Amino acid sequence: MMSNSILDVMHETAKDLTTAGVMDIQTMREFDVLCLPEVKQYDASNIKELRESEHVSQAVFAAYLNTSASTIKSWEQGGKKPRGASLKLLNLVAQKGLSVLA
Repeated sequence: MMSNSILDVMHETAKDLTTAGVMDIQTMREFDVLCLPEVKQYDASNIKELRESEHVSQAVFAAYLNTSASTIKSWEQGGKKPRGASLKLLNLVAQKGLSVLA
């Protein structure tokens, strides 16, 4: 697997090739999709650890994620699993901290 820095360089090169007209826009879009970071799955304990590492209550965490406190509680108890946009937001918080959503 390539490191992020190599992938970043390849992506920049692909953008330059598209700008120069050597690569078509459809190929560039397909390349963009391939360069998206993998979305990590979170289990109940991971979610609780992430929230606690940000030093916020379930209600505050829910407000940042634009969901309900009962959803956060359910995630942390393993009743539900985050998916879709919520899962992507959890990944962003894990990588960049809760302030990225402020």
